[in-house]
Amino acid sequence: MRATMKHAKSKRIVLGITGGIAAYKAAELARLLVKQGIEVQVAMTEAATHFITPATMQALTGRPVLIDQWQDDKGMSHIHASRAADAIVIAPATADFMAKLATGLADDLLSTLCLARDCPLLVAPAMNKQMWSNAATQRNVQRLLADGVTLLGPASGVQACGEEGMGRMLEPEALALDVVAALQNGTSLQESSLTPALSRGEREQKSTSALNGIKILLTAGPTYEAIDAVRGITNRSSGKMGYAIAQAALEMGAQVTLVSGPVALTPPVGAQVVQVSSVAEMFEAVKAHVAQADIFIGVAAVADYRVAQPSEQKLKKSDASLTLELVPNPDILAYVGGLPNAPFCVGFAAESEKLREHATEKRKKKNIPLLAANLAQSAIGSDNNELVLFDDAGEHLLPRADKLSVARALLQHTATLYLKGK
Repeated sequence: MRATMKHAKSKRIVLGITGGIAAYKAAELARLLVKQGIEVQVAMTEAATHFITPATMQALTGRPVLIDQWQDDKGMSHIHASRAADAIVIAPATADFMAKLATGLADDLLSTLCLARDCPLLVAPAMNKQMWSNAATQRNVQRLLADGVTLLGPASGVQACGEEGMGRMLEPEALALDVVAALQNGTSLQESSLTPALSRGEREQKSTSALNGIKILLTAGPTYEAIDAVRGITNRSSGKMGYAIAQAALEMGAQVTLVSGPVALTPPVGAQVVQVSSVAEMFEAVKAHVAQADIFIGVAAVADYRVAQPSEQKLKKSDASLTLELVPNPDILAYVGGLPNAPFCVGFAAESEKLREHATEKRKKKNIPLLAANLAQSAIGSDNNELVLFDDAGEHLLPRADKLSVARALLQHTATLYLKGK
């Protein structure tokens, strides 16, 4: 457990477990929460008991598991459990159960408990990538967000079916950190416990829809600069961080335009996607959309140089040395930041050394309000990331976690700064 997790004393949650293979992760989540002094009351659907036993969950929490509406003689388990909880956390939440929540269906103990609640509801989706991207599921997601439900995830990764993509449940440690932060702050789980302290008024203003209606333009992925007909200059960026930020922004109600370099990722449902290859193409796409943007986030790993005269044919190998003339590419972030009515700009810096020194210098040179920096060797291609945010108030660490969790914390910080400047 990370040292950044602090105890949330005298707090109680209902941990709802539904029938998905990720139910096994709920055992570790329960253990971590109990270790932090949180009282955990588990409620399971009948389907969940086919994946993990109630006896396991009772042993971890020290409390009998709720399964049947009629476990007490008055049939009031849903009322008693919901009234005693500071929050209800559903992990995993299947597509079926999310559909129930979105439509207000209450046909078992757990769904009835959620409908009868007077406390925050936090949902960690877990399903196959096609189920997650299905239009019906995405409609349900938007309904839940509009109803004030907090979504934690999903993440992208290898799934139980053997496929890879968006829909994987967040890991227990990341979920536990979010739950503890929410119980401490008395606010949305999507606020990191390490983001700057907020006034009471600011906390009340913030929610999962903190960017509702805000237009975000962001770049993601690598770029490709041709050397000849088959070769080119590129980098190892996977685009995962940029795509995670796009997903998190959509969850928070933003309108997202994603200008993407060549990646092997499925764009988040709901984003307007512009596919590009070279820096010149990315630059033109940004110029075409920036006038409508409230916030610009430059996540793409843009090539600083391109070949002056790329060959239209494949260059043939010979014993002679080959010299390529490289010329500078346009600086997209500097261009956007220098516009007369520039959007709020968030830059990224991937460094291999002297992170603080180089990031501070870059933010000053670009004249932007917020810069997110990381060590490239620990982030490129990985499903996890750690960021240090640099703004006028100083430095703010977003500790290592899956990229979607980091993206949410980054956007909460961005939303705070953006709204303060309005």
